[in-house]
Amino acid sequence: MINYHPDQHLLSLHAKGELPLSMSIAISAHAELCHHCQQQLDQMTIALSEQEFEQQQTVAKQPDDADLSALLSQFMSSTLDNLDIESIQQPQDADNTVTIQGQQYALPRVFRKQINASWQGIGKVSRLRLDTGEPQARASLLHIAANGEIPEHTHKGAELTLLLAGEFSDCYNTYKPGDFMLLDQAHQHSPKTTEGCLCYTIVDAPLYFTKGFSKLLNPIGDLLY
Repeated sequence: MINYHPDQHLLSLHAKGELPLSMSIAISAHAELCHHCQQQLDQMTIALSEQEFEQQQTVAKQPDDADLSALLSQFMSSTLDNLDIESIQQPQDADNTVTIQGQQYALPRVFRKQINASWQGIGKVSRLRLDTGEPQARASLLHIAANGEIPEHTHKGAELTLLLAGEFSDCYNTYKPGDFMLLDQAHQHSPKTTEGCLCYTIVDAPLYFTKGFSKLLNPIGDLLY
C-alpha cells in the first residue's frame, strides 16, 4: 500500500505543465503506480480543459448549428481523403527495463526516453544519471543492493525519492513501491534495505554526511551529487 503521495499543489502544477522535467517525471511515474493520484490528475486535467474552453468561448464568436455542421463535414472529408489505412501501424513498445547487478527492473513508461547512460557506483550503491537539462537539479535512478545502506546524512537542499521497486527503511518508516518522499535540511536519516531497492531521486544540493568515515566526502560533495 502506498502511504506517501505528492501534495495537491504539486499535482496541480503537474496538471498545468508548470513543473520542471525532473519533477514532472516523478509525478508521472508515481501516478502510474498510484490509482488514487492518477484519478486526481485526470480530474484536474478535465477541469483545466473545461476552464480553458469557457475562456475561449468568451472571446470567440460561436458558430451557429449550420456553420458547425459545415465545418464538421469539411473536416471529416479532408481527414478521410488524406487517411492512408495501409500506413497505420501499432506503435512498438520501447525497451522499458534496466538491469543492474543481475536484477532486471521494469520502469514506468515515463522513463522510456530517459535511459541513455550507464550505471556507476561503489559497493552496494549504484546510480544512473538522467539528463533533464536542468543546471541545478540532479535526477538519477538509484539502486541499493540487498543489505545495502547509505550512510547517515542530512541535506543541504531538497531531496525527492520515489521508490520504484523493492523496499527500504530509515528512522521514519518503511517504504514500499510508489511511495513519494520529499526531504530537506530538517531531516537526517540512513536509508537501508534488506531485499534491495530501485529509486528515482532528485537532489538540488549535495548530501551532508554526519557520521563515520563518510564525513570525509563532505569537502568534495559538490563533485559527487
